[in-house]
Amino acid sequence: MVDKGLWRVGLYIRLSREDGRGESLSVQNQRKILLDYLSQEFQGRWELAGIFVDDGLTGTDDSRESFQAMIAQVKAGKINCVVCKTLSRAFRNYADQGYFLEEFFPRHRTRFISLGNPRVDSFLDPEAVQLGLEIPINGILNDRYAAKTSADVRRTLDMKRRRGEFIGSFAPYGYAKDPADRNALRPDPAAARVVEEIFRRRLEGEGRGTIAQALNARGEPNPTAYKARQGSRYRRPGPPGDGLWSAATVGRILRNPVYAGTLVQGRQRVVSYKVHETISLPPEEWFVVEGTHTPLIPPALFQRVQALEARPVRTPPGRGEPHLFAGFLRCADCRRAMTRKTARGLVYYTCSTYRRKSKTACTKHTIREEALAAAAAQALGVGEGDLSRPLLFARVEEILVREGGAVEVRLLAPEGRET
Repeated sequence: MVDKGLWRVGLYIRLSREDGRGESLSVQNQRKILLDYLSQEFQGRWELAGIFVDDGLTGTDDSRESFQAMIAQVKAGKINCVVCKTLSRAFRNYADQGYFLEEFFPRHRTRFISLGNPRVDSFLDPEAVQLGLEIPINGILNDRYAAKTSADVRRTLDMKRRRGEFIGSFAPYGYAKDPADRNALRPDPAAARVVEEIFRRRLEGEGRGTIAQALNARGEPNPTAYKARQGSRYRRPGPPGDGLWSAATVGRILRNPVYAGTLVQGRQRVVSYKVHETISLPPEEWFVVEGTHTPLIPPALFQRVQALEARPVRTPPGRGEPHLFAGFLRCADCRRAMTRKTARGLVYYTCSTYRRKSKTACTKHTIREEALAAAAAQALGVGEGDLSRPLLFARVEEILVREGGAVEVRLLAPEGRET
């Protein structure tokens, strides 16, 4: 049987992001203050139903885990009195304060007590909550303080981004935060070797999936699993991973300019200090600073990989890898890729614009594969049997096919520039 004269008390404690870090003495102090109040000053019979702590979370919305757990117990009738140190510990959002004090708690017959200035007790002085001005004004001030603090923090972070200081909570795979400067990156030797291997294999013509399979075959942990092994609390959004590399993970590393010594930050931002959803920003609003840290990959080689990544390459059904010339062939006139087809046992390449879009926009530019191989081998100074995708990746920028079958093989200089 429920004792209607008994207050079942939930203590709510919050350490805000602005207060600092650590379970801090602030959390411990709040707990002591609230428990002392219950034992020495609380008016009425009470029992402690629970202590709810949100450590390091903002008060500008009500999505805090422990706050929601407490609210659920209020709805279930297990708590009928909520006590916190100050109004701002429970609410920094004026709209939330008004909703809970004027609607939610009265509807659920729940007493609300705040010990700070202004002191609030909705049971002993309900008119102060429902009719007074001090509590709403205090809520507005808390709300404006949160808005100003958010704007100040954003300006500070943008200034750091502009200076090329790393502000992320976790260093990118391949790097660690410098112990002497938490806004600087230094190579993490073990992970850096894997990054270098990924770029080397890609430059040798291996696909992203093939690289991932090779790393998995020798038991190399993927970035998330590696960070977990290092003691990091890093977690990617979504369900727990299996610790294995995937083509997508390899692709993200190959495209990340951090490995060439360039920091790109500010790709997303929160909607506002009240709405904590993130939105993506256009590239022109990103903070891009070159030369901020030691590159794992020379910038020229990084750009070479970006050119390779931009090539449209398809792995045909039933084959483990693309055809020899996939991604290298282009029509010399419209600059579109060439398409491969087989007729009467012979393999031909044809301009994709002519074949797939319009026969008036370009011409066939047809060439047989054996003629193409002969031209490529001659340009590279090797036999046709020595042609391979790693060789093409290492030495060829692109192969242009002109109308009539003439072939131009454009070679790379050793440092990655065209000749």
